[in-house]
Amino acid sequence: MSMTELNKEQKQLEKEIINLVKKFSKNKFKKEKFIKGKTEVKVTGKVINQDEIINMVKSSLDGWLTSGRFNKEFETKLSKKINCKLLMTVNSGSSANLVATSALTSQKLKDRALKKGDEFITVASSFPTTINPAIQYGFIPNFVDIELNTLNIDINLVEQAITKNTKAIIIAHALGNPFDVKSIQDLCKKYNLWLIEDCCDALGAKFNDQHVGTFGDFGTLSFYPAHHITMGEGGAVFTNNITLKRIAESFRDWGRDCYCGPGKSNTCNKRYCWKLGDLPYGYDHKYIYSHIGYNLKITDMQAACGLAQINKLDKFISKRIKNFDYLNNKFRKLEEYFILPKSHPSSKPSWFGYPLTIRETKIFQRVKLLEHLNNKNISTRLLFAGNIIKQPMMKGVKYNLKTSQNNTNKVMNDTFWIGLFPGLEKKHLDYIFYEISEFIQKKS
Repeated sequence: MSMTELNKEQKQLEKEIINLVKKFSKNKFKKEKFIKGKTEVKVTGKVINQDEIINMVKSSLDGWLTSGRFNKEFETKLSKKINCKLLMTVNSGSSANLVATSALTSQKLKDRALKKGDEFITVASSFPTTINPAIQYGFIPNFVDIELNTLNIDINLVEQAITKNTKAIIIAHALGNPFDVKSIQDLCKKYNLWLIEDCCDALGAKFNDQHVGTFGDFGTLSFYPAHHITMGEGGAVFTNNITLKRIAESFRDWGRDCYCGPGKSNTCNKRYCWKLGDLPYGYDHKYIYSHIGYNLKITDMQAACGLAQINKLDKFISKRIKNFDYLNNKFRKLEEYFILPKSHPSSKPSWFGYPLTIRETKIFQRVKLLEHLNNKNISTRLLFAGNIIKQPMMKGVKYNLKTSQNNTNKVMNDTFWIGLFPGLEKKHLDYIFYEISEFIQKKS
């Protein structure tokens, strides 16, 4: 059989396989009938159909198991979507924060390289892996309190918390609700600070009509099933600075100095002409390591799933906003009991969840309300670490407190959030509101 005939046969077989996948998907992704109290109302989750399965099957048929054509297309499309010049995938949002933080320690940054003992501004209500890499490098977190309605850093407290040892600001956009990133950016310029924006919960959110993550030196994303788009596991690091991108790529790719893509060689056109470190001249550039790095790449099958998801991103965000507005209108009736979420007037949130903070009341406790919702098969979540200072992981960790943590402690004790991801419809949201209303009515 000639190569042409073989290729023709393979294409025909692939077509038959894809047709079978379509039939399978039609059955697999049928809408589940909603039964109050029986069907779980999830707080978040993946929304996929035949598009993702077809892409993943095509990727597996390629037999190219590491990052390949699907990943390249995914990185290109996503960078255009968020209007960022340089973007690379990693194997999780946590790894994205690790790569971004690690990059700022590089000796290639000379006097601006972060080192052990440097301080960084952050909040204690964060997800642990926003700040874990910085703590592991020996940087000292300086915790600033948050606002109760936005759940973001209180911008009025930031400047007073900056010291001569402060070298960076590392914070997340809480639940897809942008913090005042322009003011933070201005402070970073004024005091020559690095800025890492954790956008894992905020893909598509904007401030002054500019995508979050593009204000700072690095932005990070997560593609875990809970997030705006998914590839199962996965994340991304993005920047507009080519030097930072090359450094971050090195940390992601074993710490090597070489920046060839998978399966490529001699991108620099001088593979055997380098003299770095104490190595002999001409040592193969593929095996020169400038950083103490990792292997944090994704597979092409993951990227194939993500590529199908990107085409649905605008629709997903629109549904999240619609669900947020619907819930917000309903919960205005219960404002006597809850502090409702608020966004900065210059921001366009890409909501991850709908947060509620219980006002000072003796009528009910959060734990009792959450137990009630759980018994009704309604899932809820707390605001991540609550106050990370109180977590077991912080025993023995050095940190600074330049402001009170009154609002952070309030959130730790009285805040929770409910779902509004695209898989939820009005019937689910109505059921959530009804059960919360019923619980309060019985208690009062």
